[in-house]
Amino acid sequence: MKIEVLEKDERNMRLLIRETDVPYVNALRRIAISEVPCLAIGEVVIIENSSILQDEMISHRLGLIPLKTDLDSYNLPEECECKSEFGCNLCRVTLTLDAEAKEGTRTVYSGELVSENPEIVPVSDKIPLIKLAKEQRLRLEAYARLGKGKNHAKWQPISKCTYKYLPKIEIHSKRCDSCGKCVEICPRKVLAKSQDRIEVRDLMACILCQDCVKACPQSPKAIEVSGDESTFVFNIESTGALPPERVLAEAVKILDKQLEQFENELKVKKDED
Repeated sequence: MKIEVLEKDERNMRLLIRETDVPYVNALRRIAISEVPCLAIGEVVIIENSSILQDEMISHRLGLIPLKTDLDSYNLPEECECKSEFGCNLCRVTLTLDAEAKEGTRTVYSGELVSENPEIVPVSDKIPLIKLAKEQRLRLEAYARLGKGKNHAKWQPISKCTYKYLPKIEIHSKRCDSCGKCVEICPRKVLAKSQDRIEVRDLMACILCQDCVKACPQSPKAIEVSGDESTFVFNIESTGALPPERVLAEAVKILDKQLEQFENELKVKKDED
């Protein structure tokens, strides 16, 4: 398998993966969504709440705030040596909030959460939590732990993970009369008309919709669109909890571990038989 990074920034990464197949790529996608852990608020203790929102609604909003995650410093609750339902400093992070509207109505934002670990903070400090009217106050303690997306969506470290075949577009120059109908109908502007010929302008933008093929008036068609079944364009978008490359690296580790465990179970079964 060969991997090429096409694009990358803090939240997004696009890869070209060659010499593999759908089962492997889809396994990576599913594991990245459901198995790679990240931090999220799981329990909230409301100390004072004179706002119009119920405690449960506030807790729900807090749980959905993406938190920057340090996988190397914290353990999953079920794997932590403390074995405590309350957690310890190796499996739990405490965040506090003390907000009050003294002069008039104000909005409380995620940036007002104070974490005991400066590295574990909301991905954005501009997420609105609640509006407080004059003399209303909200005081609470929130406890964040590692979790997995298969248990709750708030523990998904990514907001998008998709893949598609690498497009293959073939234009038959002998049959093509350069009418331009395929260029006009393409929703992603993949094709372009240059002088008296049709050419591919942006191959990666192709979504294999076949609109250009249907629009071609020639018979047989002058353009063919297909996908390379051994090469994939893989897109991953992080919530900001983890860098996209870390999410993918963890997904590969988890998949390798699952395959190794499966292989061992097959050996045990074979020995029993």
